[in-house]
Amino acid sequence: MNSQDFESQYRETMNETLNELQSAILLLAQAQRKISIIGSSVQNLSQSVEEYLINQKSE
Repeated sequence: MNSQDFESQYRETMNETLNELQSAILLLAQAQRKISIIGSSVQNLSQSVEEYLINQKSE
């Protein structure tokens, strides 16, 4: 393998690796957003249950 082949292979491999990293970062951002949405839903559900239980005790 000559130096040009090596450089070409290196660049190609590096580009593929960076593309994979970019994809992973985008997936991570989507996962973080989804976790935040789920957390808000759980918090809202918990608040609703607490309010329901308080109302049941009052009756």
